[in-house]
Amino acid sequence: MTMKVADINQLKISTLLPSPKGVALALMEACRHDDVTLNEITRLIQTDPALSGRLIQRANSASYGTRSITSVAEAVLRVGLLSVKQLAMGFSLIDQYKKGSCKGFDYQHFWSHSLLMAIAMQELGKATRISAPDELFACGLLARIGCLALATIYPDKYDELISRQSAEVPLIELEQLFLKTDHNALTAAMLIHFGVPKIFVEPIYFHEVPDDSCFSEGSRPYRLVHLLYLGKQIADFGMASEAERSEGISELILLGGRIGLDTESFGLLIDQIMQEWQTWVKMLNISSTEMPPPFRKIMNSAVSREESIIDASSLRILLVEDDPASIVFIEELLCNARGHTLYTANDGQQALSMVMEVSPHIVITDWIMPVMSGLELTKALRTSEWGQNLYIIMLTSIEEEEEVIKAFDAGVDDYVTKPINIRAFRARLRAAWHYRKLQESWERDREQLKRFAAELAVSNRKLEHFALTDVLTELPNRRAGMDALADVWNVASRSGQSMAVMLIDIDHFKAINDSHGHAIGDKVLKEVAASIKDIARKGDTYCRMGGEEFLVICHNGSTDAKSVVHFAERLRQHIDSQDIHVDGVQIRTSISIGIALKEVAMKSEDHLINAADKALYAAKNSGRNKVCMALGSQFVSCTANADS
Repeated sequence: MTMKVADINQLKISTLLPSPKGVALALMEACRHDDVTLNEITRLIQTDPALSGRLIQRANSASYGTRSITSVAEAVLRVGLLSVKQLAMGFSLIDQYKKGSCKGFDYQHFWSHSLLMAIAMQELGKATRISAPDELFACGLLARIGCLALATIYPDKYDELISRQSAEVPLIELEQLFLKTDHNALTAAMLIHFGVPKIFVEPIYFHEVPDDSCFSEGSRPYRLVHLLYLGKQIADFGMASEAERSEGISELILLGGRIGLDTESFGLLIDQIMQEWQTWVKMLNISSTEMPPPFRKIMNSAVSREESIIDASSLRILLVEDDPASIVFIEELLCNARGHTLYTANDGQQALSMVMEVSPHIVITDWIMPVMSGLELTKALRTSEWGQNLYIIMLTSIEEEEEVIKAFDAGVDDYVTKPINIRAFRARLRAAWHYRKLQESWERDREQLKRFAAELAVSNRKLEHFALTDVLTELPNRRAGMDALADVWNVASRSGQSMAVMLIDIDHFKAINDSHGHAIGDKVLKEVAASIKDIARKGDTYCRMGGEEFLVICHNGSTDAKSVVHFAERLRQHIDSQDIHVDGVQIRTSISIGIALKEVAMKSEDHLINAADKALYAAKNSGRNKVCMALGSQFVSCTANADS
């Protein structure tokens, strides 16, 4: 998927967008010049005491244990020019937009979440060394600035969309449907305008759904987009309720593991982020939710509840082990966790057959076994689609780093060393249970998305039908007709094929409305439309142009003058002989038809329509109820016994 940057000029919102002011704006302008010096930047920042203080604090908080600094000049050097500019913009926007006119948009919550994401990105940057912490802080701070922009530009409409969002219909889809853009596209456009490098803009654009980015695995954009996703999850976690934190903690731990942080280290990192977050919201005078309890406390609370759930949760576990003593020992451990169903196999070959039969959730396999080893079994399972979803725990007495890496490369999810430590084994089982719950949740979400996508596709087709259909006659409307005419014209021009159009007008229609009323006039329109639809030839396209006028586009091999005239005459005679009965009133009507064939001198479909219109005028001017054809600048009556 490619990044879809909002076209600010096309949307006509450039003057309404949130933008930095004062020193921040001057700083942004100064940084556009290649020859700007650090001394000039420093002097500019020093004119704003608040910005100076915040920048110094930012530089000190992002340091790696180096000495504290007290001057703006040192802060600029430490933070870097790019980060200084982005931070100044962010702080300026916070000061200006702590409140606004969009009632449903919580401005304080937005900035509190943005600050938490910024600090999370800073600390994750230190842990991963993907980019400078200050650059990542600024990215986190501005990652969802498009939401603020939409609340600022469309306060009433965005308030309505916020109230209508749900798990089935997320806000971003409502934005795309009703505002013709979304907060990610607008964020990208604003960041590009602010001068943020594309290496950061693209990952920010995709950070809510990183798998849509299609970045090459292991590349810097790939790592950045997944780090931003983790940063947002941490911010969501910090702002969530107690129950929501307990539900989301397992996924957060898994995400932390993907960047190489074990549970203890990750928990300490989360606690540090939360503490610094509280410092920043106080400094910037932003209200925030209550600081979460220590990560370990949340985790233990969640685990205690989940262990009781595990007792009642049915997991199918396949144990692959050739040592009878180990089988008995593990069976006893699992007996204490009610609801699990245990299957056993003596080697990898037997296990492969059983996997197809019992469809286990977890495979616990010994490494060294006869016939097929645990490593070979793992590789075999991972080659199949259903095997990708299994959680595999390796039992091994081998602890050498290279061998452990080999196991993970083969597809193992976790391992337990022998002799088995009971607490460690139960911890691994809890992790496997978490994985299974996440997998079930993902599968449910995927099914919901599929259903929603199907419903949305049906709705879109209905909307498209209504947008291209005349409500009264149920024929295609003028817009649909003009689109079809352009397509047929282009094909005919490329291929050299012939084509023709017929403009049809109901004779004396105003008199029908005046004499009998619009209800009967509408009935006449419907009857004429039905006749056109019934008599039209295969391949012809027709539409209601508006009022009492209709268009027929003739193509696909039946567009010579003789066949078109024959068709037009048949339609005219049918309408002329038709009696229309409405509420006891009998109406007789007729139509006039103007025909034009595509000629070499015609430069566009507009010329073709113009020729048919003139032929129609000639038909009506010669007494109506006639068919007239345009031939160059001449108009020939094609109706039998018609006046010339």
